[in-house]
Amino acid sequence: MPVTASPLNCMLQLKVQTGTDAKGNPVLVTRNYRSVKTAALDDAIYDVGLALAQLQEHPVDSIRRVNEMELESAV
Repeated sequence: MPVTASPLNCMLQLKVQTGTDAKGNPVLVTRNYRSVKTAALDDAIYDVGLALAQLQEHPVDSIRRVNEMELESAV
């Protein structure tokens, strides 16, 4: 069955290491930045993530783009 995907929302996520636990494993916190334009280019979102990373008190472990899509039958 053919399916079409329509973009609903886009979000920028920064995973920030806020410390370590008792076993020495990193403690990661996710910071979400919502309302990113769904048409935004990956490079632009990454550049914004890098700029936000410089403003963080703790080191950034990863920068992620999260897309939410609505799936509908194309029939």
